[in-house]
Amino acid sequence: MPSSPEKIKVLVVEDEQSDVMIIQRAMRKSGAHCELYFAQDGEEALDFLYRKGKFEDAPRPDLILLDWRLPKLSGQEVLEQIKNDDHLRRIPVIVLTVSTSQEDMVRAYDSGAASYMNKPVDSKDFERLIQTVQDYWRIAQIPPE
Repeated sequence: MPSSPEKIKVLVVEDEQSDVMIIQRAMRKSGAHCELYFAQDGEEALDFLYRKGKFEDAPRPDLILLDWRLPKLSGQEVLEQIKNDDHLRRIPVIVLTVSTSQEDMVRAYDSGAASYMNKPVDSKDFERLIQTVQDYWRIAQIPPE
């Protein structure tokens, strides 16, 4: 992540509005220097990353929070597309999901996920998870584009 005061650009790919609100609240509470961008399904996520349609001026995200169960294109399809693209593959992708399936977790890691995390049911626990994620990625070192 950028070591300067520059804001970390986070693409949140999430179709559940309640989860979007929890993520926004957790980021705000932590005081993190983040710019949040949102996509509601797998197709929108790829449009954002490839700067298509309404996302033609979208920035390249520093981190992607990806729901695994999405409409249109699944999280796995989006993750595979990202990791198979030379220009996108270094962007860390954290899968955030309600799925506790071992098979889903293995597929996520095999597809290149940086991490696989279960969304807690309790909103306070979910907020703590998001704060932990941003604390980690704020200090993590990743190679430039």
